[in-house]
Amino acid sequence: MSAVATPGRRETSRDYGRPYRPLPLKLANRALGWLQGAGLASPDLSVVGLLAEARRRAGLWSLGDDALPDRLRVLVEAVEAEARLHPLGRWMFRENQLRILVQRLRMEDAWARHPEIADLPIRRPVFVVGLQRTGTTLLHRLLAADPARRFLPAWEAVHIAPPAARGAGRGDGAADPRVRSARFAERAVRFMAPDFFAIHPVEAEAPEEDVLLFDYAVWSTVPEAMMHVPSFSTWLERQDHRAAYRFYARVLRFLQWQRPGGPWVLKTPHHLEHLDVLLEVFPDARILQTHRDPTKVLASFCSMMSHSRGVFSDRVDPREVGRHWFAKARRMIERSMAVRDGGRDDRFLDVHYDRLVADPLAELRRIYGFLGEPLAPPAEAAMRRWLRDNPQHKYGRHRYRLEDFGLSRDEVARAFADYRARFGIPGEP
Repeated sequence: MSAVATPGRRETSRDYGRPYRPLPLKLANRALGWLQGAGLASPDLSVVGLLAEARRRAGLWSLGDDALPDRLRVLVEAVEAEARLHPLGRWMFRENQLRILVQRLRMEDAWARHPEIADLPIRRPVFVVGLQRTGTTLLHRLLAADPARRFLPAWEAVHIAPPAARGAGRGDGAADPRVRSARFAERAVRFMAPDFFAIHPVEAEAPEEDVLLFDYAVWSTVPEAMMHVPSFSTWLERQDHRAAYRFYARVLRFLQWQRPGGPWVLKTPHHLEHLDVLLEVFPDARILQTHRDPTKVLASFCSMMSHSRGVFSDRVDPREVGRHWFAKARRMIERSMAVRDGGRDDRFLDVHYDRLVADPLAELRRIYGFLGEPLAPPAEAAMRRWLRDNPQHKYGRHRYRLEDFGLSRDEVARAFADYRARFGIPGEP
C-alpha cells in the first residue's frame, strides 16, 4: 500500500524574496510600523521586560533555572541585531516568547506542588530522527496512529501546562481549552502562510516535533528555523546539551503525568546533533533514522525554511538559507555517524524514504520487528486510515529547486558521498 499522492489545490511559490502577505497583514504591518516609528507601540524585547510581563500574566515567579535569562539574552540580542523582523514579526516574536515563559512558570509551579512527577519512568521511547524532509513526519504520524503509543500533539507541544483557571492538574484531551487555542493557531497559520502549511501542515491535534519542548529552556533550534539568527545558532552549537536533555525528560514526565499513555513515539531532526546525549538520558531508547538523497532533502528543506522566515520578515535571502542549512546538515550527519561508529549502532534501524513511500505498511512491520513487538491489527487499521485520510499534497504541491539556494547537485553530492555510500541511499531525479 503506497502513500498515494493527489493533485493539490495550489503550488508553493519559489519567489522567496517576496513572501506572501494577505491584505489584512499588509495593513497591520503598515499600521504597526507607523506606530513603532512614532514610538507609540514598540514591543519590549528586553529580557527584563519579557520576564516581568510573563510573571505578571502567570502570577508566578520561579523559572526553575537561574541560567535561563542568560540564554534568553543571547537569543534576543541575535533577533535584534540580525533577524530583520517586520513590525508584525516583532510582535509575534514577543508574544511567542511570552507564551513560552508563561508555560514554563506554570510547569515549575506544578512540579513544586507535585514532586512525585520526578518518579515517573520513561520506558523504551522510540525516536524518529533524520535530516529534514526524509520522511520523518510521515513515519512519525504513522507510528503515532498506533493507539498503544503516546505521542506529542501540536496543542500540547505549544501549551505544556493547563491554564491557570484549571490548575496544574491533568489535561483531558479534546475538552482541554488548549486544544481550542491550537485550532485557532492552525487556522492562523493557514491564513498567514498557506505555502508553509502545504509543506509542513501544523495541525492542532496531529503529532508534532518535540524540538518545541526545548523552547521552554531556550535550548532549541526552532529560532534559526524561523529567523536569521546566526550568532544564536553558533552559540547553541557550542553548548553542552546534557542540561537541555535532562530538561527535555523533565517535560516529558510532566506531560505523561497529565495524560498517561503507552511508550512515547517522538520525532525531530534536532536529535541528530545530540544522539550521544539522547542515549545517555534515555538508555533504553530505540532510534529510527530516515534517509533520502541529500540533493532532494536540502532543496526541499531550504524551501520550507525560506517560507518559514517569510512569516516574520520581508527580507528573506534564499542563498543565505542555503549556506546555513547546507553546513547544518553536514554537521548533523557527521555527528550522528560518529555516535553510531562509537558502539551504539544496535540501537538504530535505518528507514529509507523511497521504501517508506512505496510500501509504508511493509516498512512498519519491519520496524515493529526491530522494536520486538507485533504490529497489532488495531494499530495497522489505524495506520491504513491515516494513509487514506492524508494523501501526499493534501494541502498543495511543494515546488523547489536546489539552485534557488545557491547550491549545486555536484557540491551537495560530494559533501554527502560517504553518507550515501554507507547507507545505500539511491539518487533521485
